[in-house]
Amino acid sequence: MLQVLDPPAVRQWSRLAAETLGKAREEINALNVFPVPDGDTGTNLHLTMLSAAEALDELPDDADAAVTWQTLARGALLGARGNSGVIVSQALRGLAEVLKTAEGRGADLGRGLIRAAELARGAVERPVEGTVLSVLSAVAGAVRDLSDDLASVARSAADAARSALRRTPDQLDVLARSGVVDAGGAGLAIILESLAAVITDSYTERVDVPAPTHRVTPEPEEGPGYEVMYLLDADAAAVDALRRELDALGDSLVVVGGEGLWNVHVHVDDAGAAIEAAMRLGRPHRIKVTYLVGSGRTHPASRGRGVVAVAAGPALGAVFEQSGAVVVRRKPGSSPPLATVLAAIREAGSEVVVLPNDSGTREVAVAAAEIAREEGLVVSVLPTKASVQGLAALAVHDPLRRFDDDVVAMTEAAAHTRHGHVWVADREVMTSAGLTRPGDVLGVIDGDAAVIGTDLLDTALKVIRRMVSSSSELVTMLEGVNAPAGLARAVHDHLAETRPDVEVVLYEGGQGGYPLLIGVE
Repeated sequence: MLQVLDPPAVRQWSRLAAETLGKAREEINALNVFPVPDGDTGTNLHLTMLSAAEALDELPDDADAAVTWQTLARGALLGARGNSGVIVSQALRGLAEVLKTAEGRGADLGRGLIRAAELARGAVERPVEGTVLSVLSAVAGAVRDLSDDLASVARSAADAARSALRRTPDQLDVLARSGVVDAGGAGLAIILESLAAVITDSYTERVDVPAPTHRVTPEPEEGPGYEVMYLLDADAAAVDALRRELDALGDSLVVVGGEGLWNVHVHVDDAGAAIEAAMRLGRPHRIKVTYLVGSGRTHPASRGRGVVAVAAGPALGAVFEQSGAVVVRRKPGSSPPLATVLAAIREAGSEVVVLPNDSGTREVAVAAAEIAREEGLVVSVLPTKASVQGLAALAVHDPLRRFDDDVVAMTEAAAHTRHGHVWVADREVMTSAGLTRPGDVLGVIDGDAAVIGTDLLDTALKVIRRMVSSSSELVTMLEGVNAPAGLARAVHDHLAETRPDVEVVLYEGGQGGYPLLIGVE
């Protein structure tokens, strides 16, 4: 029997909790009726604890308590799934706050459990009783005045969780009507029983999950249609503003984390608005949008195969439209609104390829694709970083091919297209090619500065010579709105003389900023 909850015991506990939740996953899923009956709470809690356990597995054997507890909390934060998983990850963060600097005795564990309940409740914008929060509060109350005996505290916590779990139907009407206890609370009870088992060395193969007392499928209630989750890099002030905005958009809002990294969970009708709110305030990543099948709502579906292309400027957009794409126009230097990209995907069809044609736009395109997939659409976002790569991909698009084969062909065409441009500097910039001063002409190849010159045509020719190789077959050039008359034609004539075997295609791109965009396949 342990006297101290040391790092090896923490590892053992996290692994046992993950394994036990894995065994009980389907039974917990069967209890899941709140906030929506989507039957995934057991799976979400299992994956959350598994993420924490796997993070600890990566530590060296001699990692101290501070590193161990911090890693446990961060692993759970990064892997948290669903409403209950996010709340449990915050409870683990509360334990870590106390125990990372404590000896790990009974009184320390008690203080940690009290802090866990405080942090978890504080993370939920509108707490509801009869949930995992009620179970955590009961645990905190049970261990508040206990002795310093570690086993007594752990066992009392597990017993209090079980007792509170049985009371959840009395606190939440939908549980009583469905004949179940709270699914999240059931998962928490297993996590605390696993902790008590490690401390008291009293393991059992039996997983005790209260079965439904009667089978009643809850009537779908009108509610938000999507669950949106993402990790967010932002400061605390930005997160406070995000909470207010998301609370106005939907419900089941939970925001956990700290020190610049947050896990955000919310149920909304407008998934795009929930993601765009985060993009204005920080950097969202690992975005996940899930259609809530138990929300009582239906979702739209489209038909046909299509391509969505993002273009900077009307003339460039017209080039993509002439090639059959649904075009999303953006202002140079900015990304298009997520809602606009999503609307274009819906318009394009049920199988859609998205060409972001810009590194900064890709994140918006991926988020829109996630939402569209939850609506039943099949969407693939290609990694096109420049308009010329998008045109190359669109040139091989064949709607009569299998979708996957079409995506592969378009991706290969884009990948085999080198992209470059020339730019007249309007400010002093240090580049990999050297210092560029206002008025200098910078030649960029595949995103890296390659040439610095003083003459636009001369620099463009140097860029072309570096980009065109013996295997090049096609050169595409898009002339910008501010390009000197005849710039693209002069480059064309040079290629006709020096490389008559290469096909050259000229477009009036109309893009601002870059007098000439170049693609070489």
